[in-house]
Amino acid sequence: MTSYRNSEPAPPIMQGSPPKMVPPKLDWDRGPWNRWAFQHIREILPTVEVWRGNGHRCRFERTEVDLDALPVSDSTGKPTTLAGLLDETYTDGFLVLKDGKIAYERYCNGMTERTLHLSQSMAKSVTGSVFGILAGRGLIDPALPVTTYLPELETTGWAGASVQHVLDMTSGARFSEEYTDRYSDIGQVDVASGWKPVPPGSDPAFEWPSHMFELILRLKETSRPHGAAFEYRSIQTDVLAFIMERVTGKRLAQLVSEELWQKLGADESACFTVDSAGYAIADGGFNATLRDYGRFGQLILDNGGGVVPADWIEATRTGRHGPDFNPSLPEGSYRNQFWIEDPRSRALMCRGVFGQLIQIDWNTRMVVVKLSSYPDFTSIAFSVATLKAVHAIAAALA
Repeated sequence: MTSYRNSEPAPPIMQGSPPKMVPPKLDWDRGPWNRWAFQHIREILPTVEVWRGNGHRCRFERTEVDLDALPVSDSTGKPTTLAGLLDETYTDGFLVLKDGKIAYERYCNGMTERTLHLSQSMAKSVTGSVFGILAGRGLIDPALPVTTYLPELETTGWAGASVQHVLDMTSGARFSEEYTDRYSDIGQVDVASGWKPVPPGSDPAFEWPSHMFELILRLKETSRPHGAAFEYRSIQTDVLAFIMERVTGKRLAQLVSEELWQKLGADESACFTVDSAGYAIADGGFNATLRDYGRFGQLILDNGGGVVPADWIEATRTGRHGPDFNPSLPEGSYRNQFWIEDPRSRALMCRGVFGQLIQIDWNTRMVVVKLSSYPDFTSIAFSVATLKAVHAIAAALA
C-alpha cells in the first residue's frame, strides 16, 4: 500500500465502528499502517506503565521562532523549507529546545501534545541512562563479565564478554539485524517480544522463542572476538536490561519510572511494550510524548541534572571513531547506548528506525526531537537531510 505524508489524504485506518481498515498483525509497523500505529501502541500491544509519579511537572518556557520557512535541503539535495522537509520525511512531531526553552514545536499526522509515540531504538538510550545511574551507585560494574550478573549466559555468545562490551555493542555474540527478513534474529525478536505473530508458512519443525530471555539463551555463537569491532545489534540492550533487573530485583519499567521519569518532571506517564513474561522491551518498546522526549534530552544536555551521573555522560560522549562508521553518520561512533555525531561536536544522538531522533548538542545548547513514521525501516537520504536541517536551525537560532 501507499504510505501517506502529512499533506496527503490518509487511508481511514481504525476509523469508524467497526473500523474500515485494521493494521495487519504482521505489518502494523510498516507504511501506511505505522502512520496510525506508532501513536496507538497501547491499543494494539500489551504494555506496562512507566509512572510519572505525583511530583512536579517541568514546565518549559517558550521563546518561539517561526522556522516553517527556514531554507533547508530536501532528501535529494534540492532547496525546500523546514516545513516542506518535515512533510517529506513523514514527521509526526518535531521539537526544538534552545537553552532549555521551546523555540519551535510542530505536531503533524494527528499527533497532539499528550500522544505517546513509539521510540523504537531511542529506548536504548533511555535504558542506557538508567544503567548509568545504577553503575554510578556501584550496583553494577561495567568492567566485570556479563556472566557475573547473568551466569546462565555462560553457554551463550556472551560468555567472556564484559558488560562494557554490551553497552558499546562490541561484544562478539552473533546476531543478525536484518529487519526485512522475518526469519533473522531480529525477526525472531518480533515474535519473542510479542510484536508479531509467527510468520505464516514457517517450518513447523522450528520452535519460535516465546519470550525475550528464551531467545537470548539460544544465541550460542560468536562472530568475532569480544571488543574487536562495533556492530549494531538490538539484543545487546535487552541483555543490559536483564542485568539491571537481576541486580535490583525490579522490572525495567519500575526502574525507568523511579530513577528517571519521576525525576525529570514528565508531563505524562510513559509505557513499554511487554513480552509474554512481562519483560519490558528495552531495545525499542518505549513510548512517550514529544515534550517528554525533549525533557529527557534536556536532562542529558544539563549533564544529567543531578539524576544521571555527569561523569557517565562525559564518558558516553567519547566513543570509538572510525571511517564509514554508519552510512548517515560517517564520522560517528557509539558508546553506552548513544550515538555520537562526530569527534568535534561530540553531540549525542538517540536514534530509532522509521525516523526517530533526539539530537543533543552542547555547543549549540540545543535539543531537537523528531518523531516519524517512515514507510521503510531506514532512509539514509531522510536522515542526512534531517541532520543538515538541525544544523541550519542551530545557525538560525545562534
